[in-house]
Amino acid sequence: MNFVRIWDLPTRLFHGALILAFVGLIATAQVGGSAMEWHFRCGYTVLALLLFRLVWGWVGGYWSRFAQFVSSPAAALAYARTPFEQRPPSMGHNPMGAWSVLAILMALGLQVTAGLFSDDEIATAGPLVSYASSQWVSLATRYHTSIGKLAVFALLALHVGTVLYYRHKRKIDLITPMVSGDKLLPEGTCASADSAGTRVLALVVLAVIAVGVGVLLA
Repeated sequence: MNFVRIWDLPTRLFHGALILAFVGLIATAQVGGSAMEWHFRCGYTVLALLLFRLVWGWVGGYWSRFAQFVSSPAAALAYARTPFEQRPPSMGHNPMGAWSVLAILMALGLQVTAGLFSDDEIATAGPLVSYASSQWVSLATRYHTSIGKLAVFALLALHVGTVLYYRHKRKIDLITPMVSGDKLLPEGTCASADSAGTRVLALVVLAVIAVGVGVLLA
């Protein structure tokens, strides 16, 4: 057994930045008023981060790629039915955890997209409202302020609860590897590339996406 780099630095920074941006979204939405300007900025940040993760899921470190940690729905169900003691060890996300992560990313993506088309008909309107019909704006607003928000909260609560369950009941620490990037695994386990070159690539990808989002929403 030795420590293996599972989560590259761009993936870890994405994770932390997404948490901060989401907290900012919640705080500014509760304050309202002039804070909504920052609510939109946090939303744009989440959008850019999600697009970055989509790209990084194809070109990032080995265990950050969707092809390596996303299994079929049948495999995830089979894993769920397997007694805990008989489950094979997971290098990155286990099959159920992988689908949980995808569900969270999709829910956040839908929530941000709906926000771009939302209008409270008082003082706050999304930057893309003028490009949509009134029916779509009304639907997007209802989704953003009710169903979408509740779906994100529910998925995040399930995700955090599962991580805490594994840590305290199963004595499996999923938090430390996401912070340090390394996990104690059998010798010979494939490691994720996390060199200066891959980090520069991540910066370039993020910069291009940030510029694209800025131009789209200007």
